[in-house]
Amino acid sequence: MADAKVIPFDDDRSRSGAVPRAARRRPPVRGTGSVSALPGPSGSPDAPPEPEEPHGPDASGRGVWDRRIAGGLAFLRRRVTGEYDVDEFGYDEELTDQVLMSLLRPVYEKYFRVEVKGIENIPAEGGALIVSNHSGTLPLDGLMLQVAVHDHHPADRHLRLLAADLVFMLPVVNELARKAGHTLACAEDAERLLRRGEVVGVMPEGFKGIGKPFGERYKLQRFGRGGFVSTALRAGVPIVPCSIVGAEEIYPMIGNAKTLARLLGFPYFPITPTFPWLGPLGAVPLPTKWTIQFGEPIPTDGYPLEAAEDPMLMFNLTDQVREQIQHTLYKLLVQRRSVFF
Repeated sequence: MADAKVIPFDDDRSRSGAVPRAARRRPPVRGTGSVSALPGPSGSPDAPPEPEEPHGPDASGRGVWDRRIAGGLAFLRRRVTGEYDVDEFGYDEELTDQVLMSLLRPVYEKYFRVEVKGIENIPAEGGALIVSNHSGTLPLDGLMLQVAVHDHHPADRHLRLLAADLVFMLPVVNELARKAGHTLACAEDAERLLRRGEVVGVMPEGFKGIGKPFGERYKLQRFGRGGFVSTALRAGVPIVPCSIVGAEEIYPMIGNAKTLARLLGFPYFPITPTFPWLGPLGAVPLPTKWTIQFGEPIPTDGYPLEAAEDPMLMFNLTDQVREQIQHTLYKLLVQRRSVFF
């Protein structure tokens, strides 16, 4: 880990064509028709018939709720007894699927009303590196990106996000991030995940992107030194450019209290039209309409092993990814009818 390179972070198939994960995994509802009476054990016609299953307009609903309650109790039992698995990075797939995604999904579907395009550009199997723009003052775009892959990919893929060290220094946030599959944005951990076939997400703009002024919205910041390209080349996985529209306007950052940011140890302290003037209420994001588009993957498996050390190649690939994301952002902005609708 001492020699690991740090990848700066945190610091387009359409939605209508994809079936949400929750719908694909919903257990089938058992039929509610009546059951014919059977002879008793003695075979006598006078033997009492077996009781009929409940039927009627409420029977199906009761069955669904019974199964949900039973599933919830089984989940709680596993959590209490420790009968669940986490990987070497602390990722808890069951907790993520059953709890964390359930909490984020209403925000994704009802509040930001995210539309997903090009989800088929993420491979159905094997490793892939998703590279996205970063914005919004708070990193909600990363979480919405995770829900988009989790709920819409036909192969039920999970996104493992690379996060800045600040995320793992915050109490509570640290544990939740690891449980959700996030890991420290270093080349060593990213390569390990990619080699074992995971979909990894990185936002190379880092704090420069998420903390940029509102006047510079949708203008990509510098993509670092191309560390993410080097990692993809070493792992031999495709790079999938991703463009997110809508996150820039959730917290319009009109100022930065730099002195207060230094005192708190933050990269910036945002001032928006509502924060800090309205207190906690000012921390509620504006309900903008989002679009997430995954672009055509850029293959890296055709390059020799030493290509990861070629600075000119890394610069060219980094610039190619950046230009593809920026071009898609402009295209989506032209197509957008309104910030909120």
